[in-house]
This record gives sequence, structure tokens and C-alpha cells, in this order.
Amino acid sequence: MCQKDIDEKREFTSILVLKRMTSQTCDDCLNLFETIGKNHCSNCFKNSELEQCQDCLDWERKGNKVNHKSIYIYNQAMKTYFSLFKFQGDYLLANQFSADLRKSLKYYKDYTVIPIPISHQRMKTRRFNQVEALLEAAKIPYKNLLEKRDAVSQTTKTKKERLSSEQVFKLKEGVDIPMKVLIMDDIYTTGHTIFLAKQILQDFGVKEIVSFSLAR
Repeated sequence: MCQKDIDEKREFTSILVLKRMTSQTCDDCLNLFETIGKNHCSNCFKNSELEQCQDCLDWERKGNKVNHKSIYIYNQAMKTYFSLFKFQGDYLLANQFSADLRKSLKYYKDYTVIPIPISHQRMKTRRFNQVEALLEAAKIPYKNLLEKRDAVSQTTKTKKERLSSEQVFKLKEGVDIPMKVLIMDDIYTTGHTIFLAKQILQDFGVKEIVSFSLAR
């Protein structure tokens, strides 16, 4: 990381600490985040892809159709945001993108929003599910249909290791199965987590599944 990146990270962190209690994101913060532009993969919203990206083509060859949307690029500012919010436990930062999420997800009113769960072990250390926190801050209703078994964190894995990960989700007992589902995650990296969740839901009869994340 160059000195400019370090200085920007320090500035960004200071801004978040000072401004996180406000209802709107300050201009200084907004300038550090990058929204996904018009030129993006039509399937997964990867930035600067005019058609389908290679990741989506690879998924299609495996028989998986990608239908995903995101709002922001996972740049250094977003990485720092999730470091503070997700890993250092600054729960109030869940409010940072509430307006953006409400605006984007209003087009999915006939879908049941299903957040990607975290394992029991992760819940003990983090004390909250960051995806649920984002949805609750945005006042978006959701249902918990899935559970996740304890496993090695995806953030510690290489791309190859992520794509080869075994099934970690299961359906909760006694839940009603909706026919249209939106799977919500915080960050879309390889898409493997989404497809593991999607596989479980399809196995139990869900007919239409799309996915969404704050960052890509």
C-alpha cells in the first residue's frame, strides 16, 4: 500500500468515526466510495465489463445462471468501511448506506429477502450478522431461512479455495418456503457463497432466485 492509500484510509476512518451518528453520509465519505458505472457485466454487475464477465461465463458452463446486482465497487474505501463495521464491530455503521439499499431494493417488493447467515461461532465473536444489520438499518423486512455451519472464513481463502468450498448452508426446520427469493449478501466476490445458498433453496422448491449485495 502506497503512502497516498494510507493517508486516504486514515482520513476515511476519521470521517466515519466522526460522522457515523448522522442520518446522511457526508460529502467527504461519498467521494471515497465508487458506485458501479453503466459499463458493467449484465449478469453480476462487475465494473467495466461491457458484456458477460469471465466469472459469469464460467458459472454458466457449470449450469449456473447469474442474476446479481450491486451498488458499489469494493475499493479501498469500502474495504475500510467493512473493516470497521464487520470486523471491528462498529454496529452504527450499518446506517451508512440505508438510503441506497432502500432505493435499490424497492424494485423487489414481491420477493422474500433472505440474508446470508453467519455461523454460530462467528456470531459469538462478532455478536451480529452484518447483512441483517444492513437490512434492519434500511427498514427492509427479511426472513431467516438458512443456517450456516462453522467453517473457515471466506476472507482467508484464495479464489480457487472459495470456488471449491463445500456446502455450508442448510434450511431451517419448520420454515415456509417462498416461491420468489432475493438472496442478500454484503460483498459479492466469486459468487460461490450465493450459489451455495441458491442450491439449497432450489432443492426445496424455490422457483425464482435473484441476488444482491452492497459491494461487488
